[in-house]
Amino acid sequence: MNQPAMLRDAQPAGTPGAGYAPAPPVSLEQTGLPFFFLVELAAKILFKGGPQRQGELVDRIHLLPGVLEPVLTFMRAEKLIEVQPRIDGDPLHAASKDFTFALTDLGRQRAVDAMARSQYAGPAPVSLDAYARQVALQSMADVEVTRADIARVFEGVVLKPELLDQFGAAMNSRRATFVYGPAGAGKTYVAERLIGLLPGDIYIPHAILVDGEVIQVYDPLVHTQQADGRAPHSQLERRAYTDARWVACARPVVLCGGELSLPMLDLQFDPEARYYNAPPQVKANNGLLIIDDLGRQLAEPRAIMNRWIVPMDRQVDYLALHTGNKFQVPFDVNLVFSTNLQPSALADEAFLRRLGYKIYVGPIDASDYEGIFRQECERLGIPFTAEGLAYVLHRHEQEGRPLLACSPRDLLGQLRDQARFRSLRPEMSESLLDWAWNNYFVRN
Repeated sequence: MNQPAMLRDAQPAGTPGAGYAPAPPVSLEQTGLPFFFLVELAAKILFKGGPQRQGELVDRIHLLPGVLEPVLTFMRAEKLIEVQPRIDGDPLHAASKDFTFALTDLGRQRAVDAMARSQYAGPAPVSLDAYARQVALQSMADVEVTRADIARVFEGVVLKPELLDQFGAAMNSRRATFVYGPAGAGKTYVAERLIGLLPGDIYIPHAILVDGEVIQVYDPLVHTQQADGRAPHSQLERRAYTDARWVACARPVVLCGGELSLPMLDLQFDPEARYYNAPPQVKANNGLLIIDDLGRQLAEPRAIMNRWIVPMDRQVDYLALHTGNKFQVPFDVNLVFSTNLQPSALADEAFLRRLGYKIYVGPIDASDYEGIFRQECERLGIPFTAEGLAYVLHRHEQEGRPLLACSPRDLLGQLRDQARFRSLRPEMSESLLDWAWNNYFVRN
């Protein structure tokens, strides 16, 4: 990742997205899920977790007790579960009856059969229609980015105002952005900060159900869970306020680098667990998707870029199950391509016209270089001297090396490392700067 030594981390902006909160279903019909899917899901949860009280089962399946009651009634009638009375009370589950549900031998066999088809035993999924409605509700179509927003998100960043204006306008366009320039210029770092311009938290489903197949969407490595500001503190009251099958999250930012391949943009089917993991563009819905280091992937850059033509034009994507069934999902994503290569080397003119903005992030001038140098000296505890900076700038000029935003951080970091190794006080002396320079730059 090309991250220049410019600043301190910025937190994504936004207020709790309580206005987006999906209401909890109060009937089986409102879940949008087949009855027997819920029967098998409950059986798998009991099979994996053992006997459970109704409140415990509610907590795991993420549906209200009244919604789950017909499922449990059916399972009792079919002798899939049995009731085991308890003698110890638990005020946390006072709303549920003081007994536990346990699988019978018949119920365990039903669970084993269900596990053979899919081992998913987590929160109940949402329907594809419900997911599409929620993404539309949380869409970035009406998000407006102003100069005040840019100033807040990029406070402390050494970056030319005209470049910030380009990025601000690009975020308002809702069209894909192509960021290019030399390695080390800070393209990826700037792109990742753009998520701070997208206000409000959103709701991500744990999973969605398509043609009876489970697709896991919520990913704790991608989605940052937020506190629901309007939800009551009681667990029982919280379930009554919002659909617990959804997780309140900050708007996501997903970064795909040189490891990206075309198959990664399709559903990922786990042949052992027998359910799917959503591809990165689905996890990035209502947020930011960065395709970094374009041209470094094993797949041809044109093939990767052509993969996005339909989503960019129609705001929908098409995915396929391993059964061959295809379905449509929303594509509400701010898409950013980042590359060290020239745009003309990666795509034809027809594709480049589809991109809203082509933004060049290149070398910086001496004034900005000094600003970054001063920030890094302060961060690393190295006394700044004008003489030391002049010496570094002279070496840049002498060897014809461009002034890149990453260089101050890297050079001063190596200077500090060497000073520590030699038990010296880190300072911008010519000897330490020379050591860092010769160690950092590849000699021709």
